[in-house]
Amino acid sequence: MTAGGAGRPRLLLADDHPVYRDGLRLLLGSADEVEVAGTAPDGLTAVEMAARLRPDVVVMDLRMPRLGGVEATRRILAARPGAGVLVLTMHEDDESVFAAMLAGARGYLVKGADRAEILRAVLAVAAGEVIFGPVLAGRVAEYFARIAAARPAGDPFPQLTARERDVLELIAVGLANPAIAERLGLSPKTVRNNVSAVFAKLQVADRAEAIVRARDAGLGR
Repeated sequence: MTAGGAGRPRLLLADDHPVYRDGLRLLLGSADEVEVAGTAPDGLTAVEMAARLRPDVVVMDLRMPRLGGVEATRRILAARPGAGVLVLTMHEDDESVFAAMLAGARGYLVKGADRAEILRAVLAVAAGEVIFGPVLAGRVAEYFARIAAARPAGDPFPQLTARERDVLELIAVGLANPAIAERLGLSPKTVRNNVSAVFAKLQVADRAEAIVRARDAGLGR
């Protein structure tokens, strides 16, 4: 039984584009099967509203201000493991897909999906199912096969990209994000995104836990 009336899943929609967010609210709000409990313009607001509204499903964009969708997903599910997150984003690159999965998202759709497809995915996630299309399922297998082939035997973090491993190395020696950005010649935003991806892939709650994991594996010494 969901929190919505008559068993309808309650939804929270998180997207920083007001036109798309409002359109999605109208689209799903007209469906008898679900109830739209609220909308959030950024990841941090989504986390706060999820705690207050206790939705069954959060429909989550990935690239948002203040807090990205991957980190917002991780925080929401840490507080409410029974909730479901359906990613609905423009981004279908491997890194976005797998970072969202590792953060705990149970579904992944690309914007452009029609009303029926979005509604089916929302209901599947609300029912506890995992919904990634057959194309994505094939890419998951290919992605991890490539990782296994590219990494030397004994690599403690084969799920990380080379850039994420560089970032983790510098986290392990105690550098803050601005120092990491300067050391690697990256923008602060890129470093923040990489740090969020590292946390999601290692399934750690914060920087301190990431440092412990990295140092236990021999990094940063």
